[in-house]
Amino acid sequence: MSAALRRIQFGNALAAFGNGFTAPFLFIYASHVRDLGDGTAGAVLAVFAVVALVVLPFTGRVIDRRGPMPVAFAGSALGTVGALGFGISESAPSVLASSALMGAGVAILQPALATMVVSCSTAVTRSHAFATQFFLNNLGLGVGGLLGGLMVDEHRPGTFTLLFVIEAAMFVVLAAVLATVRLPQLREAGRDLTQAAADEREAPAEGWSVLLRDRSMVLLCVLGFVLFFACYGQFESGLSAYAVEVTRISTSTLGIALAVNTGVIVLAQYVVLRLVERRRRSRVVALVGVIWAVAWVAAGASGLVHGTQAIATALLITTYALFGVGETMLSPTVAPLVADLAPGRLVGQYNSAFALVKQLALAAGPAFGGLLAAMGAYGVYIVMLVGCSFGVSLLALCLGRRLTAAQDRPYRSVVVAGGSGAPRRPAEAVTLETAPMDRANGAAV
Repeated sequence: MSAALRRIQFGNALAAFGNGFTAPFLFIYASHVRDLGDGTAGAVLAVFAVVALVVLPFTGRVIDRRGPMPVAFAGSALGTVGALGFGISESAPSVLASSALMGAGVAILQPALATMVVSCSTAVTRSHAFATQFFLNNLGLGVGGLLGGLMVDEHRPGTFTLLFVIEAAMFVVLAAVLATVRLPQLREAGRDLTQAAADEREAPAEGWSVLLRDRSMVLLCVLGFVLFFACYGQFESGLSAYAVEVTRISTSTLGIALAVNTGVIVLAQYVVLRLVERRRRSRVVALVGVIWAVAWVAAGASGLVHGTQAIATALLITTYALFGVGETMLSPTVAPLVADLAPGRLVGQYNSAFALVKQLALAAGPAFGGLLAAMGAYGVYIVMLVGCSFGVSLLALCLGRRLTAAQDRPYRSVVVAGGSGAPRRPAEAVTLETAPMDRANGAAV
């Protein structure tokens, strides 16, 4: 990694570490510690999702016009104020306002940091960069959650305030680390700066119109929605309810299953990266769909095993482990593909659009899973998600037919282009100029 990318990854890990301190305890804090009731606690989580849906459509345009650094600073500031507000809030309006601020900060940080990773990587190194980001996110969240759980006491509100102060401090540290980074200038290979400026003047003012005409990106967004809906969107709703109500495991065992999921990601990420980074991205994602279909079948089987609780528990833990394997395969494929599909001037717009799709799926997944769980329609629930998983495979194969060789298999494309000499960069890939970017406005200095 370059020095700039190392600092970006370090700051990202610290932000995840701080988020891990508070994310698992938001509902308990609002409902029980501040005694605001389950309804307010549920609204706190809903505000997170709603605010993200409001700010993300505009975030990409700002990133592309001003650069990702000012957006990241704004996100860090909002996150800091929101976290501190949470720590001192005692009423429903102040808790909801703090949730809105912190939710907006976290939402706009995602595409800003992703755009920074793109700017500091090439088509060949991008898979490794995003895999590292995913690994550090999960490691930071896991360690933060573990330490937060050891520190917190439901009967002592001050312990929760300390957690929020730690999260606010991590947002400040993130901004301080990013302030030391000088980003290379994003541009498309084969075009000089004069031509790039001319293209920018001729481009439509709205990046959304360009994106919506890009059929490959639209198909990738549909694929991303199904991916997040069928996995992440079920962790805290339908799958948890199924595990407790049908498989009949204890909540402590459910915590172990979640820990196994995180452990698989942390331990297997770089092993999986070596196996998939030279393969076709579309086929890797298609394989993820198959693996997740098996995971949902295992979950369904865990509810059919009667009288052998050990087998049922093992099947459910296997479900979470298989999800972890799939996640390690997605991190070096999907996010880099978003970057490689984006025109140089619209990387922020494409990253924000994909983040928006993710938020929509994370909002729809729990709502739909929770509804089926409330109805007791667990058989329909499992069948639907097995179908969604196979749908991921089908969509990935369809997307593969639309991708260029450089987009679907960038490592091999570069090596073949370079022959026995130094590898050359594919023309479709977003590459870098050595001129640093001014952090205030994204212009080359």
